[in-house]
Amino acid sequence: MKAIAADLLKIQAVSLSPQQPFTWASGIKSPIYCDNRLTISYPKVRRQIATGLADLIKNKFPDVEVIAGTATAGIPHAAWIAELLDLPMVYVRSKPKDHGQGRQIEGVLKPGQKTVLIDDLISTGGSVLQAVAAAQKEGAEVIGVAGIFSYQLATADQNFAQAKLPFITLTNYSELIEVAQNQQEITDKDLKLLHAWRQDPTNWQ
Repeated sequence: MKAIAADLLKIQAVSLSPQQPFTWASGIKSPIYCDNRLTISYPKVRRQIATGLADLIKNKFPDVEVIAGTATAGIPHAAWIAELLDLPMVYVRSKPKDHGQGRQIEGVLKPGQKTVLIDDLISTGGSVLQAVAAAQKEGAEVIGVAGIFSYQLATADQNFAQAKLPFITLTNYSELIEVAQNQQEITDKDLKLLHAWRQDPTNWQ
C-alpha cells in the first residue's frame, strides 16, 4: 500500500540517506533506516496500519485463531489487530523470563491454535522466526507472519522458505522508493544507490 509508505515517510518512521548511509547493529551500511515504533504516536497512521493488516490477515489467513505480537515493537499493533478481528492476543518475549514461571509467551495460547505473528518490520526475518519457534514450542500452529514494512531482502525470502512459512507486509522497499521518487525526495543518483543496496546489501558501496 503506497498510502502507508507515504505515511511512514511523512512521520519519518522511515528515513532515506543514500549519500550518508546508516550503520545497522549488524554492521551493515544501509541507505535506509526504519523505526516503525514511531507509528504508535500517530492515531490516524496506526489505525490505517491496524485496519490494513487486519484486512490482509482475513484474506490471506482466514483460519487464524490467535494474533501474537513480537516483543516489543509488534505488541501494540497485535493488540489493535486482535481487537478488530475479535480474536485472542498473546505476545512473545525475545527470551524466557529468568524468574517466576519462566514464560516466553504471555497470554493464553492453546496447543493447536492457528496463530499469526505480528512484527513491525521484516529485514532478514531472523528475529520474528525465533518468535515463531517459541510459539511452535508451546504447541501453536503458526500459519503466517504479518508486518508493516519489508526491506524485500533475498535473505528474508530464503529464511521464510526454509521455515516453510508465508509472510505478508502492508508495504515494502519498492513502494517506498517509488513514493519518495514521486515526491521528489530522492535524486536519480539516490535511486541507483537504493536499488544497488537491495541487490547486495552486504557489499554495497
